[in-house]
Amino acid sequence: MEDSQCVDAEIEIFEELRKKFPGNVGLVLQAYMHRTKADLEHLNILNSENFPINFRLCKGIYVEPEEIAFKGYQEVRDNYLKDLEFMFQNKMYAAIATHDKFLIDNAYQLIEKYNVPKDRYEFQMLYGVTPELRQSIVDKGHTMRVYVPYGKHWFNYSTRRLKENPKIASDIIKALFVRG
Repeated sequence: MEDSQCVDAEIEIFEELRKKFPGNVGLVLQAYMHRTKADLEHLNILNSENFPINFRLCKGIYVEPEEIAFKGYQEVRDNYLKDLEFMFQNKMYAAIATHDKFLIDNAYQLIEKYNVPKDRYEFQMLYGVTPELRQSIVDKGHTMRVYVPYGKHWFNYSTRRLKENPKIASDIIKALFVRG
């Protein structure tokens, strides 16, 4: 889902896999894409009480043209929260993938507003990035999934993330020297 040209194909694959394995497949969506709300609405037909549809919602950091992606910092945040609210309203499983305290605080409010059960959402963060914020989420009793880049392409992935989001560079550098 890192390239807008692949989104339709990825959604088609997800739909096929969801039919065969309804409780064991999820999809990542990027809130900065103009199309994300429409994708959520379209895919909501696959949602069910027994097998809530599972989406990992991230802001989106890849370079895309303005015609298809929001560019303003707050505009992306606002769209993220609209997408997350839609997910909660429709009882989808929400993987809240962000290091943005503003989004996390607003997610808490939405969780409370919609009385979302703890088994219908989780927070997700990269290992070593904002460990204090991560711990505060866990201390409040929320589920946290920590992502660790690994495999033979871990360095390329991490370098690409740094190039596209230089704001996390200081967090990555700290993580090299302090256990996250």
